[in-house]
Amino acid sequence: MHRRVWRFLIIAAAMARASLAAAAADPPRLQEEVWALPLPAPTIAYVVRPVGDGPFPLAIMNHGVSLDPVQRGFFPLVEFRDAAMWFTRRGYMVVAPSGPGYGAAAIDVPEAGLFAAFFSKIGKCSNPNFRDAGLAAAQLNLWIIEYMSTLKRIVPDNVIVIGQSAGGWGSIALSSVNPPPVKAIVVFAAGRGGRVDGKPNNNCGPEKLVEATAAFGRTSRVPMLWIYIENDTFFGPELSKRMHAAFTDAGGNAEYHLFPSHGSDGHFFIGAAEAVPIWSPLVSAFLDKHK
Repeated sequence: MHRRVWRFLIIAAAMARASLAAAAADPPRLQEEVWALPLPAPTIAYVVRPVGDGPFPLAIMNHGVSLDPVQRGFFPLVEFRDAAMWFTRRGYMVVAPSGPGYGAAAIDVPEAGLFAAFFSKIGKCSNPNFRDAGLAAAQLNLWIIEYMSTLKRIVPDNVIVIGQSAGGWGSIALSSVNPPPVKAIVVFAAGRGGRVDGKPNNNCGPEKLVEATAAFGRTSRVPMLWIYIENDTFFGPELSKRMHAAFTDAGGNAEYHLFPSHGSDGHFFIGAAEAVPIWSPLVSAFLDKHK
């Protein structure tokens, strides 16, 4: 009799261990959605979140820009889906806004009096206004944080921001106003004014860009991680290192990492599925340090 009981307990324990192992092996269930955000500038966003009611920490992901109205009209809803999924598997509710003037909101028919609300232009290259363009993108993030907080679906004081290219520049600008809910910011290939007339390594106003970066650094105190790639033809190593030096010398708090060349142009590193295992250990360690 006792042997039967012990045999039953051993089998039950083995089944419990197998069940726990299977649960641990299963990735968390994720839900992908498209939201219309009722912000002062109405915005469509790709949203991916863990299944459930939350609340979840929030991750905002900012895309780059295109000065071509045709390209803006065909802009994808999300540029870096695999990266968004990685952040969601860490427990974040990811909101990736399609900036005003992009995708379905890119209505540019001047002869009909219809103009897209593309509010982050830098103006002429003879005197580019990098600062205000960055702050315009930052304002969109502040609206998103405020709106998502009212829904009680997010942990209001646990927000991270991720940005690529001009979206990264807007994220640097956001750091300069130090929004209390934002715990950390990660940028990939951040900057503005890259590839004038489509020419590689032909920035609109590198001196102005470095000056604007320093201006943001003077008030920025949010922990930041700056990631650049050796073969980025928009913001190459020489320029990105100057930007980082200007930012930190002014008082900004940013770690700088330069990865080896990737693909034909490292500027699009974050959008490549095969790049996620390359950058994710660095980003994971950074986020763990700044919880």
